[in-house]
Amino acid sequence: MTDTLLGSVLPDSRTSSPAVPHADQEAAALTVIIVSYNTRALTLKCLETLYANTHDTRFHAIVLDNASEDGTPEAVARAFPQVELIESTENLGFAQGNNVAATRATTDWLLLLNPDTEVHDGAIDALLKFSQAHPEAGITGGRTVFPDGRLNIASCWMRITPWSVFCLATGLTAAFPRSAIFNTEAMGAWKRDSVRHVNIVSGCFLMIPRTLWAALGGFNLKYFMYGEEADLCLRAGALGYRPMITPDAQIMHLVGAATARLADKTVMVNRARVTLIRDHWPAWQVPAGIAMMWLWGASRRVASAAVAAAVPGYRPKARKWAEVWAKRDVWLKGYPDA
Repeated sequence: MTDTLLGSVLPDSRTSSPAVPHADQEAAALTVIIVSYNTRALTLKCLETLYANTHDTRFHAIVLDNASEDGTPEAVARAFPQVELIESTENLGFAQGNNVAATRATTDWLLLLNPDTEVHDGAIDALLKFSQAHPEAGITGGRTVFPDGRLNIASCWMRITPWSVFCLATGLTAAFPRSAIFNTEAMGAWKRDSVRHVNIVSGCFLMIPRTLWAALGGFNLKYFMYGEEADLCLRAGALGYRPMITPDAQIMHLVGAATARLADKTVMVNRARVTLIRDHWPAWQVPAGIAMMWLWGASRRVASAAVAAAVPGYRPKARKWAEVWAKRDVWLKGYPDA
């Protein structure tokens, strides 16, 4: 385990319990970690549903706040005094925020939970029971839906491959989004309604034994935002684990509540994808993978401009892709090694 991965040092921060463990921590089987950033109302709702809809699992909750300016830590302290609150004086990002919070955990199991989620009835209980029954998975997750109940496929993915990047770059994925052949990363039309092995479990709802988290060194800190859970799961896979999803554990996930601008999010996601290609593909395949990412960005820029010329209502999307393309030198480099 390295400090680069674990990121366990949090200088100049405040915590609600610097020395004495919380009363619920000693009897808990699970530590639930929530990293917040300017998501006060969402974080409060997440905690409300977590406590209201978890029945059989004794858990300890930790909220690490990334220097929010909307009063999140104060609101959490008032509404949920039983929560262990860590206030960072700077925005550490999602990866390091979880790493720091995890160092406070003493339970056998960890659950990473996004603040823009709402826990459905029995979801945590079901996921812990499933995880305990499937130690070969190592990392487990559940099913996510949007507020209106529609499926949100982003609870899990398959890994990026040369074929998946080729399909993305050439438009095959966009043309056949429900195809398991041309949209391998999203697994085609699978509704996340059955138990299944996957390569990647989303960090919005991710359960892992604390011993495995420690063995992996937590999240790799080069992934400031996006891609960190993919890297974690792929490193677990390299050790022989096979992450799994169960539909019996369901939550609502808004997606992207901490990233307001779509162009910024797309740039960060692409930067993470390039980094994953560089970190997890054979070296001889990496140049081709990055070239296909360039082709993907270029094709979206050209296609969106052409559509906007004929359909004025499409112009905001075209502006987004123009901005993403303008920042290609940033995302094509990926994240630097920490």
